[in-house]
Amino acid sequence: MATNQETSQPTLAKGTLGTTSIAFFVVAAAAPLFVMAGVAPLVIGFGGVGAPSAYLIAGAALAIFAVGFTAMTRYIHNAGAFYAYIARGLGSTAGIITAVVALVSYNVLEIGMFGALGQFTAGTVGKLTGLDVAWWVWALIGVAIVWFLGSRSIHVGSQFLIALLCAETGILVLLAGAVLIKGGATGLEASSFAPSNVATPSLGAMLTFAFAAFMGFESTALYREEARKPDRTIPRATYIAVAFLGLFYAFMVWIGIEAFGPDKAQQAANSDPAGMFFAAMETYVGSWASTLMEILIITSILASLLAFHNAITRYAYSLSRESILPRVFGELHPRHLSPFKTSGMQSLLAAAVVIVFALFRLDPLTQLMIWVNSPGVFGVVGMQVVVAVAVIAFFWRNRRGHSVFRVVVAPAVAAVVLLGALGLMTKNIALLTGVTPTFAPVNIAILAVMPITVVVGYLIAIRIRRTKPEIYAVVGQRDAE
Repeated sequence: MATNQETSQPTLAKGTLGTTSIAFFVVAAAAPLFVMAGVAPLVIGFGGVGAPSAYLIAGAALAIFAVGFTAMTRYIHNAGAFYAYIARGLGSTAGIITAVVALVSYNVLEIGMFGALGQFTAGTVGKLTGLDVAWWVWALIGVAIVWFLGSRSIHVGSQFLIALLCAETGILVLLAGAVLIKGGATGLEASSFAPSNVATPSLGAMLTFAFAAFMGFESTALYREEARKPDRTIPRATYIAVAFLGLFYAFMVWIGIEAFGPDKAQQAANSDPAGMFFAAMETYVGSWASTLMEILIITSILASLLAFHNAITRYAYSLSRESILPRVFGELHPRHLSPFKTSGMQSLLAAAVVIVFALFRLDPLTQLMIWVNSPGVFGVVGMQVVVAVAVIAFFWRNRRGHSVFRVVVAPAVAAVVLLGALGLMTKNIALLTGVTPTFAPVNIAILAVMPITVVVGYLIAIRIRRTKPEIYAVVGQRDAE
């Protein structure tokens, strides 16, 4: 059993995860099959044949962000990730604010997805078996599954995610192979990447969805304490994750366009966005593959839920260990070495939200998923902007052997680009929520969540500085290795 020498208490299972396992955690959080089948048609509907390039642009921006982000990896030796990076670069107050924002962001990103899980499972089971089971029943079953796996060994969770992710990417690769072999609807061509089809008035709308599709890629750093050779494993996993997502998303969206033909793809996306990829699968592979994809989209969402659940529990564990959260959040299972009590409390919170939405008869997709998820998207991108600034501040007086490009230029470019992405998301909030006009009460409420969270985080930071100055002074600096 791994223990902390100072406290003789169990610690996270060190040396358990390799590069592949961590990369799988991150890619699974993004739910590639759900993004392609459920969201990409909306991007094609807005941008037409130029849609694939939006994912390449978002991926390139996040790769630039990763340059500076990974430079700090060897100096942050705990599971604190964003809040620890920001605390080391910009001070304890900024770090504590980020910790609060991170907890809220990852929680809403996960909890909202239970709406999608319930809706897709109810629809698929009903279609295949004739059983009419309410969406919220399936959502609560999902909560139980995620709790069970999340409270077990991280190794168990990683193997489960690898299996699910291979299945969901495999079905998409099957579709891609069939479209390529048959030459698409009108012959394969590359007009999707022509500048004239990319630089259009709809680029902002496309990028809004494209950046949201990468949610969770930065969570590689959360697994530092459980990684083998973390100084190498974490950077590699980060680059692999962002490269895979950017290239795979762009490739599969292009495949979707080629399946219908550049002239008809946008029309197909607008007429039936939810069925676009399923129709392509049925046409090019067969109805059995379309049915299989309906099943695998459920497991794709489940994998995403587990990945976000693990991220949440490790944030809470790190904050508890630094006495920012109560000690109970940091208690580990004596055998599984997992934050099992945090896992249980987070699952109870998710179940409570699902039950509330069910009691008020709110829609699991347009309301539970979209309304609850959207603040998390703003929170994560906002944290990425601040992390990029923190990297510059951390290395400003001493580059520690790194090049100017890696610790100044790249993070500065990333901060500007990500700030622009945040602005696009704010401008296009109605596209994310499906509620018009832009300044409808629902949209204003969603936009207000993160500013309110920042204020709450600031008040918590001030209280800790006044009442626990010894804790405030070392926020994010605990060396768990």
